Amino acid sequence: MIGRCLAVVVLVAGFLTAPGIPAWSAPADPTLTVHDLPVREFGTVVDTVTVSGGGEVDVRGRTADGQWTEWVPAAPEAVLPARSVAVQARVVRPRAGEPRVDVHARFTGRAGRIDSDLATYRVFATREGLVGGKTANGHIITQRDHFVALPSRRGLSARAGGDYTVRVCTTDGARCEWAPVWDVGPWNTKDDYWNLGRASWPDLPRGMPQAQAAYQKGHNGGKDQFGRKVANPAGIDLADGTFWDGLKLKTNAWVDVTYEWTGQWRGGTVMTVAGDHLNVRDGTNSAARQVGIAARHARIPVECAEAGELVDGTQGSTDQWLRLTPGRYVSAAYVRTEQTPAPC
Repeated sequence: MIGRCLAVVVLVAGFLTAPGIPAWSAPADPTLTVHDLPVREFGTVVDTVTVSGGGEVDVRGRTADGQWTEWVPAAPEAVLPARSVAVQARVVRPRAGEPRVDVHARFTGRAGRIDSDLATYRVFATREGLVGGKTANGHIITQRDHFVALPSRRGLSARAGGDYTVRVCTTDGARCEWAPVWDVGPWNTKDDYWNLGRASWPDLPRGMPQAQAAYQKGHNGGKDQFGRKVANPAGIDLADGTFWDGLKLKTNAWVDVTYEWTGQWRGGTVMTVAGDHLNVRDGTNSAARQVGIAARHARIPVECAEAGELVDGTQGSTDQWLRLTPGRYVSAAYVRTEQTPAPC
């Protein structure tokens, strides 16, 4: 949650560069509102952020190629995963009676290292349900909704955002959905198991959710971070629409999850109307078999583009189609691309 005021002072290379920045006024019902830190536009980079005052704050940086890093807790100092040309902050939980938070960004040469390998792991998925409830980013869950939850807010997207999107597929590869990360869970809230050098439970291998290790191997006495007995090995929660319509699951199951932001990014954002999602097909026309869904707001990879085929030689569309992965296409009409896709 966001504090009522957030004041920012930016330090670059040890010099105060933006004095007197007014305090921000957070909304009455704050939900992880993101604030830009005004880094000066003369080629400076930032790699370290410190926080003083009350509350719990996350920060992230945008690298020179335009990609955002994951959110990093600043408690009270955060080393960003990469040197950044822009920095954002969000107050997650203000301390009672201390709504003011001062954020300082500076260059120290201490940036971390982003692992550019696209991470994919097989994890156990459970259906989230909870229709009418509120997710960690403030989204109100609807019937047959499309999003996922991961057990760390490092990869938590803003409400109606998809900076952090996963591709989740059935283990036979028959169906996939690209869905934004809008909630935190299951079981744990600080288990970024998909990361190299994970922040929590560093004794576990990359790709092994702590809940899975607790359930299968008795890790932490078979309990999660809150001391609860782990009743299943879940490493991801799926909203009902993702579970039933995207993957056509009938019960909780193992799935293959790709954490799209962990690799070099080239793609676009699904821009369908409210309540609608984009069909993923196995060919370049509207009659091709539907093999999944790209959820509204999801950021999807784009390998290349090609013209659509006519159906039966007389009907169909010759509009452009985008190839996400081999054998999976979406209509380009509903995708805002960040750069012109190359032809297939």
